[in-house]
Amino acid sequence: MALHFERSELAQRRAATIAKLEKAGLDGLLMFRQESMFYLTGYDTFGYVFFQCLYLGSDGRVALITRAPDLRQARHTSDIEDIRIWVDGPDVNPALQLRDMLAEFGAAGKKLGVEYDAYGLTAANGKKLDTALAGFCTLADASRLVSELRVIKSPAELAYIRRAGELADDAWDAALTQVHAGAFEGDILAAMQGAVFAGGGDYPGNEFIIGAGQDALLCRYFSGRKHLAETDQITLEWAGAYRRYHAAMMRTVPIGTTSPRHIEMHKVACEAMAACRDALKPGEPIGNVFDAYARICDKNGMKSHRLNACGYSMGTTFAPNWMDWPMFYHDNPVIAEPGMVFFLHMILMDSDSGCAMCPGHSVIVTDQGNEALSRHSLDLVTR
Repeated sequence: MALHFERSELAQRRAATIAKLEKAGLDGLLMFRQESMFYLTGYDTFGYVFFQCLYLGSDGRVALITRAPDLRQARHTSDIEDIRIWVDGPDVNPALQLRDMLAEFGAAGKKLGVEYDAYGLTAANGKKLDTALAGFCTLADASRLVSELRVIKSPAELAYIRRAGELADDAWDAALTQVHAGAFEGDILAAMQGAVFAGGGDYPGNEFIIGAGQDALLCRYFSGRKHLAETDQITLEWAGAYRRYHAAMMRTVPIGTTSPRHIEMHKVACEAMAACRDALKPGEPIGNVFDAYARICDKNGMKSHRLNACGYSMGTTFAPNWMDWPMFYHDNPVIAEPGMVFFLHMILMDSDSGCAMCPGHSVIVTDQGNEALSRHSLDLVTR
């Protein structure tokens, strides 16, 4: 069995979830987020692209309904004992089988929470779920219930996060061996992801982001690779991933001649990072972190070049992205606590000059402030 945590820790997490269920007046939780399933049971799969639900009752009962390919997957990666299989067919509605399972558990007439905000619950399946359970029980949106527990990492989780940070640094070191005039972007990506794999890491929750020239001003992956010019720039955003835990980082590297605009933008971005880290402290709302980023950028004439958010939580996340809850934006009231992990990205994109500058790294909130996960500084690297 491939459990990455002690059974006692998984049991403690389920007990904490049950306590939140009871406080919310819920008799059980229907989970469609793969992150929640992994967190509470160890279950690791991409089978959530089909209808799949993990049930946790306030009485401690745990049951999974999924497809046949995930029967052995669940047995191998989780401590779930009750696994139900729904059979593929042209007119099959697995939500009805879920209702039958819930009836067996005595859930009729009860109030159940649902993770509606989940990649594992498409709009079509959500409609099937609501229709199947209409009149059977009462449903309430409980999308954040487990996420609010996951945001504070245990010592065992932090060990995986730290390893992810080391792998992210290894990927950066590998990138720098490949970044130069004439380099092929595909070779850079291969070196970075290869370093993560060689270190025992995983695929990340989304693709590594890479862009040269004008594409350096983009912050999404897109298909199509090219070679770097003699004078160029390249933006990289990547994450080390270990046991599904992520630590993301970001850099822009000028190639050939480094323009004064790059130097100016780098100076502002680093000042913003320092201000954000000063603002990220336990007991303070995380919206303060974004305000620090905006304040530094705006006073230096870069309001039109910044974004409206400057980072987000890091944790165990599954495709299609590694972004976790919560995010740094204005007035976000979530209070920072020790054990939270965040990616801070100081993105500046100047479409007028065509220059980008995007330093970023992940940090752990501590009792006094925060600790950077990277062994590298944010000094401007050029090639």
